[in-house]
Amino acid sequence: MILKRILLGISGGIAAYKSAELLRLLVKQGYDVRVVMTLAATRFVTPLTFQALSGYPVHTQLLDESQENAMGHINLARWADVFLIAPASANSIAKFSHGLANDLLSTLYLAAECPVYIAPAMNQAMWHKAVTQENIQHLTQHGVNFIGPEAGSQACGDTGLGRMSEPENIVQELEALNAPKILHGKKILITAGPTREALDPVRYLTNRSSGKMGYALAEQARQLGAEVTLISGPVHLAVIKNVKIHLVESAADMYAAVMREIATQDIMIAAAAVADYTPATLQVEKIKKQGEQTQLNLQRTTDIVASVARLSDRPYTVGFAAETQDLAQYAQDKLQRKNLDMIAANWVGQAEGGFDSDLNALHVYWDNGEKSFKMTDKLQLAKQLLTLIAERLNAESTT
Repeated sequence: MILKRILLGISGGIAAYKSAELLRLLVKQGYDVRVVMTLAATRFVTPLTFQALSGYPVHTQLLDESQENAMGHINLARWADVFLIAPASANSIAKFSHGLANDLLSTLYLAAECPVYIAPAMNQAMWHKAVTQENIQHLTQHGVNFIGPEAGSQACGDTGLGRMSEPENIVQELEALNAPKILHGKKILITAGPTREALDPVRYLTNRSSGKMGYALAEQARQLGAEVTLISGPVHLAVIKNVKIHLVESAADMYAAVMREIATQDIMIAAAAVADYTPATLQVEKIKKQGEQTQLNLQRTTDIVASVARLSDRPYTVGFAAETQDLAQYAQDKLQRKNLDMIAANWVGQAEGGFDSDLNALHVYWDNGEKSFKMTDKLQLAKQLLTLIAERLNAESTT
C-alpha cells in the first residue's frame, strides 16, 4: 500500500516546534499533508506556520461550518492514508486510550480507520508514571504504532526519556511503510565503521570512518524488507531498530563476527573501513617516549571481504573502495583481485562527501557494467545502491 496522504495531528507542548520541521520533511518527500492542531498547540506555534509549510488551511475546530455536512472530522479521517500525531502529549494519549472525544484531534482518532502513529512528548516523570504506561499499552493493543520517545535534556530542565523523536527519525519510520519490499526474504550482512588496533593499554591505530554509510545501508535495507545483521566498529551513531547488531573493536573481532554469521546470508556489503595492518605485538604497558623517532612493527590483518568471496557457498559480495587517486583503476583492480560481485567506490579527502560526512557519491562497478550515483545524503545513496544490488541479483538469477 502506497501511503501519500498524511494527517498530521499536533497536541500542546513545547515539542510542537519540531512539528514544523517534520511537516517540511514530509512535504519534501512528496507527501500530501493536512494539519490538525489542538487549541493548546496553537499557543506554542501559530497555525499560519503550518499553513505556509503545507499549503493548506490548518484545522482546529471540531464542527467546521465550511464543510458541506459540517462533519470535517469524518471527512479528514476518510481522506488520510495514515494519521500521525506528533507531538502527542500525555493528556492526548489518555484521551485516545479512554475513547474521549472532546476536541477535533481526539475525535479524529476515534473516526480514523487508517494506521495511526504516535510520537509522544512529555516530561520524563509523566512518561514513567504508571497510568501513562498503562494508556500506551492499551493503545498498542489496539494497533497504534509508537515512534519514540527519546532520552535527553528536556525544556523543563530534567534529563530522561520523554523527548519527541527527531523529525528525521519519524520520517524514516513512515518511509519504511512506503518502501517497496524489493529485498523481502533476503538476509543481508553489513559491516560499518572503523576498527581500532591496540598498540598498548591507552593507544590504538584507527581511521576517520564515521560508520554513517554502513548504518544508512542497514536502515534502508530494513526498510526494503531485508533481515539485516550489522557488524559495527566503534562509532557514535544511534542504534537502528529491528536490526541485529554486533559491536566489535579490532579487525580480528570483525572477521570473527562476520564468519560466525556469513553462512546464512544472501548478501554481504563490506562498508567498514577495516585496518590493513595491526601491531605485531600488543604492549602490556604504556609505551614511553624514546628519542626523536620510533618504529612500529605491523602485520597484515585478514582481508574480510576477500575471505568471504573465496567461500564455496558465498553470498552476493559487495566491497567498498575509498580512494584519494585513480578511483576507477583501483576500484576495478579490487573487484577482480578480490573476486567480488560488485564494488562501490568513492573519493575521500575531498571538499565534501566521504568520511565523517552526511553526503557521499559513488561509482559502482561489476563485471561488464558500471553506474554512477551523484552526491547526495547517505540515506538516499544507500537506497540507490541497494536498489542496484537487487536489480543485479534479479538479472543474474534469470540468466
